[in-house]
Amino acid sequence: MTTPHVTSEVGPLRTVLLHRPGGELKRLTPRNNDQLLFDAIPWVDRAEQEHDAFAEVLRGRGVEVLLLDELITEALSDPRARTAALHSGVDERRLSTEVADTLCSYLASVDDRTLTTALVAGMTFEELPAAEGQSLVRRMHQPHDFAIDPLPNLLFTRDSSVWIGDRVAVTSLAMPARTRESALTDLVYAYHPRFAQSVRAYGAHSAPVEGGDVLLLAPGVVAVGVGERTTPAGAESLARSMFTDGLAHTVLAVPITQTRASMHLDTVCTMVDRDAVVMYPAIQDHLTAYVLRSAGDGIKVSGPEPFLRAAAEAMELKRLRVIDTGLDPVTAEREQWEDGNNTLAVSPGTVVAYERNVETNARLEEAGIEVLRISGSELGSGRGGPRCMSSPVVRDGLD
Repeated sequence: MTTPHVTSEVGPLRTVLLHRPGGELKRLTPRNNDQLLFDAIPWVDRAEQEHDAFAEVLRGRGVEVLLLDELITEALSDPRARTAALHSGVDERRLSTEVADTLCSYLASVDDRTLTTALVAGMTFEELPAAEGQSLVRRMHQPHDFAIDPLPNLLFTRDSSVWIGDRVAVTSLAMPARTRESALTDLVYAYHPRFAQSVRAYGAHSAPVEGGDVLLLAPGVVAVGVGERTTPAGAESLARSMFTDGLAHTVLAVPITQTRASMHLDTVCTMVDRDAVVMYPAIQDHLTAYVLRSAGDGIKVSGPEPFLRAAAEAMELKRLRVIDTGLDPVTAEREQWEDGNNTLAVSPGTVVAYERNVETNARLEEAGIEVLRISGSELGSGRGGPRCMSSPVVRDGLD
């Protein structure tokens, strides 16, 4: 097993963490999909097929694929992990002491796989174990109300953890529907034997940061989007942590529009080669960055200045090559919405992308980028592409 280590977005990918969607997507209804951050109700069987095909594309390029639910189940063999899992999954404040105790007792008795399913797919009140006596909590909730909320966004493993160098940052997710994801990811890194020696770079108790906003532009250079999901305090806390640990010398804090279409920096810009990005053209000319550098015991902040210029300078490049999304403003807007910018590099100049973004993929190939196309008609209903659905654990370094 190779030691986890990631210093760039495009170094040859060796090991990646995915989550195969399952029962949690079957919990989505027109009544709750907005609250659970999905724009449509996915066809679950097809989403599973699309995800399997995504994983096979990666395996076909020599990438080891780790599946999050399998890691959680394996980690739960440690009694400490079980205790942490029950603490994160059962909310006594919402359920009452009596119902919470009954639920904890039941979950403590089930096998590791069943417990994983309950934590990921959730449980409704009608699925709770029977209990003696009266309970107002049970009486006043509808049978299909959630006693444990499902985690359909666990599909997007990028957001809850980011490897930076040889350290893992377990992030703090901003949206209520996603806060428990960090607890499950943290459980894996704390108790799974594979990660017994892993060192933390940033804690989930800190200010909100999501992995979709964190781009490792080059060794020592990290861009952090600041917008709907990552706060200025989160970006600064992460920067201070990286400076202290010697993981970065420059951090670019990049303000992005706080909209659903641009929830993370990687929805408008991802790296596709050592010196190239695919970027939504509507934001190219006005995307800026605050430049953070270590200054003794503190930090030095300058800017804002144009993002592309600041990034190229920090990466010691004359300029970054920019490949536009789409061919015209309308196509660009459509393909940005469909995650045309959200590519996953498996090596310099080779990326995985959704096949539906025809014009963007053509632009990439014209620029010399190899595009490995996957279907995303159902996977994309939660607004995330190949990069969102993957958390690199091991990448080779760049020469």
